[in-house]
Amino acid sequence: MSVVTRRATLGALAMPFVARAAHAATGRVVVIGGGFGGASVARALHAGAPSLQVTLVEAQSTYIACPFSNHVIAGLRPIEAQIFDLSGVGRAGVTVVQAMATGVDPVAKTVSLQGRPTLSYDRLVLSPGVDLNDAALPGYSEAAAQIMPHAWKAGAQTLLLRAQLEAMPDGGVVVMSAPANPYRCPPGPYERASLIAHYLKTRKPRSKLILLDAKDAFSKQKLFQQAWAALYPGLLEWVSLSDGGKVTSVDPANMTLTTDFNVQKADVANVIPPQRAGAIAALAGVADRSGWCPVDPITFASKLQPDIHVIGDAAIAGAMPKSAFAANAQAKVCAAAIIRALDGATPGEPRLLNTCYSLVAPGYGISVAGVYRPVAGVLTDIDGAGGSSPLDAPPDMRAAEAGYGEAWFRAITAEAFG
Repeated sequence: MSVVTRRATLGALAMPFVARAAHAATGRVVVIGGGFGGASVARALHAGAPSLQVTLVEAQSTYIACPFSNHVIAGLRPIEAQIFDLSGVGRAGVTVVQAMATGVDPVAKTVSLQGRPTLSYDRLVLSPGVDLNDAALPGYSEAAAQIMPHAWKAGAQTLLLRAQLEAMPDGGVVVMSAPANPYRCPPGPYERASLIAHYLKTRKPRSKLILLDAKDAFSKQKLFQQAWAALYPGLLEWVSLSDGGKVTSVDPANMTLTTDFNVQKADVANVIPPQRAGAIAALAGVADRSGWCPVDPITFASKLQPDIHVIGDAAIAGAMPKSAFAANAQAKVCAAAIIRALDGATPGEPRLLNTCYSLVAPGYGISVAGVYRPVAGVLTDIDGAGGSSPLDAPPDMRAAEAGYGEAWFRAITAEAFG
């Protein structure tokens, strides 16, 4: 089996799994967060135990997907293709409440909502995604993001960064900053750098992109760097941590980014700051001092609060990265564990899959896959069960991987949102 075929198979194995037999479990389960994790766990809970009262709480009327939003920045895809509503989740039998969750009382087992009655639960699932930890980067703030967009939450910021690239004169300098681990979507900054470089190459060829990085190593590094050398020589410069790439402060007024060794002036600055679990996690008492949420890797139950589970980007998931694929896989495992627990049964030990696809240029895709199991209280890679795109692959294989990525996005959005 080729690497590409094997990787497509891993994706196919992960996507269609739902609880295969309906259970008689009863009770009230509240899910906070309507993204890939929250929508998937709500649907899986109802499918696996239709007698459960499942309520999904989401503040926004629509969900704007982060996967493929880098394509929007590069002008390869309209933002409308990223927008999904939750009506499909409602049609699947889940009660959908559009409201901001403002607090959790783990003792009373209640969730407070802005402008809505309080909800009671027997089990609570949090899938709040990430918040930007602006305080960890001096000079950065919500106001600064209007000048130096992060675009790490898809939507208005995505369009702002695209507009800035379009307005920049040819010969300008685009500066990106990538944070230290952990953060949402490990290969995301490098896909974005690739696609911005593609935009510059085809639209503003006298321009340059500098990627300042707080790391010396990153996901799919050899694959990205091989592609950069072939496609974007002299256009894209990666500056590692050891070479002074860590951004220590920013100055939006002067459009500068300061590192340990240099002050870099930018015409367009894409600052991706450090991150932490979404705010409701801290309010619920499930985030530790790291800002992330420790969980049991078998059930995704919080290690800090009983009867609360955390899935997706907010969770500390060991070797499993923070991605939409991972959130969807964790949602299914978490739903099955909750149903079994409410049935009075013990959850089995799961195996979880993750595949991350990245587009380096139109028709040029690369990916990495992993399979994980709980070991000593954390999710750990199963040796030999994953894989990555081969170096020096022929163009038809790169094109096939680009197609697999598009097929994956269609499949996961259909499964999560209907």
